[in-house]
Amino acid sequence: MANRLKEQWRQGKATVNGWLAIPSAFSAEVMAQAGWDSVTVDLQHGVQDYLSMIACFQAMEKHPPLPMVRVPWNEPGIIGKVLDGGAYGVICPMINTADEARAFIRAAKYPPQGARSNGPIRAAPYGVQSPYQATANQETLCIPMIETREALDNLEAILDVPGIDAIYIGPSDLGFSLGMTPKLDREEPEILKIYERLIRETEKRGIFAGLHNLSPAYARRMIGMGFKMVTIANDSGLMFQAARAAVLAVRDNTQ
Repeated sequence: MANRLKEQWRQGKATVNGWLAIPSAFSAEVMAQAGWDSVTVDLQHGVQDYLSMIACFQAMEKHPPLPMVRVPWNEPGIIGKVLDGGAYGVICPMINTADEARAFIRAAKYPPQGARSNGPIRAAPYGVQSPYQATANQETLCIPMIETREALDNLEAILDVPGIDAIYIGPSDLGFSLGMTPKLDREEPEILKIYERLIRETEKRGIFAGLHNLSPAYARRMIGMGFKMVTIANDSGLMFQAARAAVLAVRDNTQ
C-alpha cells in the first residue's frame, strides 16, 4: 500500500488535489477520471457523511487518485474510522497547538506510535494481521490544518511533532482569524509573507505544505512559491463555474 502522494513529494513534485463536497458516487467517479493526483472527501464543510465517503471511495477505486478525507474535527473516533474506511491521508482542521497535533497523530497511528484501534474494515481484512497494519503508520498521511493566528503563534512547535507529513492551509479561516474577509486566492502582503514562512519552516523539517485555492492560475502560482499540494475549488464549485460559463456563452451569442 505504498502512498503515491508521499513518493511524489519526496521526488520534489507538486501534486494537484481534487475536493468532493457532493455526496455522490457518480460525481466522485467522474472527478476521479479528471487527472487529479489525489481526491479528498470533505466531511467538515461538504455535504458528505461516512457512508457517502465509502461510496465515493468505492467509485474511485479503479482510478489513479489517492483517496483522502478532511475530517470534521480532531476527534479520535472519526479519524480512526475514515482510515478504517480506506483513506490514505487525513486532513485535520483547526490544529492550533502542539498538544492538539500530538492528539491527532495519536488517533491516526497504531501502537506504539499512537493509539488507533485495530479494525481496518475496508483498508484490510477485519481482525487479520496483514501488511496493512505493518505499513499503515508509515504510509497513511497525517496533515494538520494551519488556519488561525494561534496556530501561527505555535507553528514551530506544531511542525516538530513526530508523525506530521504535511500541513494544509485554509486561507479563508486564516484570513478570518487575522481580521480579514474570509476568501481563497489571497493577495494581502501579510498573508503572502505567512505562506513564505510556512513553506520555509516545512522545508527545514522535510515535510510539505498544501493550500486550498479557488482558481487554477492561483494554484499554479502557489506551486511556483513552493507549495507541494494544491487543491482547486471543489466538485460543486467547478460544476457551477462550468455550467455558468456555458450558459453565459450561449446567451452572449443569442442576444
